[in-house]
Amino acid sequence: MKKDGDGRVDEGNQQLLARRLSEEVGISEPDARGLIKLIGTDWNSLLREARFLKERH
Repeated sequence: MKKDGDGRVDEGNQQLLARRLSEEVGISEPDARGLIKLIGTDWNSLLREARFLKERH
């Protein structure tokens, strides 16, 4: 992931990450974007939380 000058991941990369997470786990893209905002971009953490979220719905 490319980071901008203040260390945050840019919006385009967040969108790609959200789409990938959504497709891989089967959650909505808005839910995936919300997880990215809460957790950051650590893929393993995102997968774990996305799977937990999917089980709850």
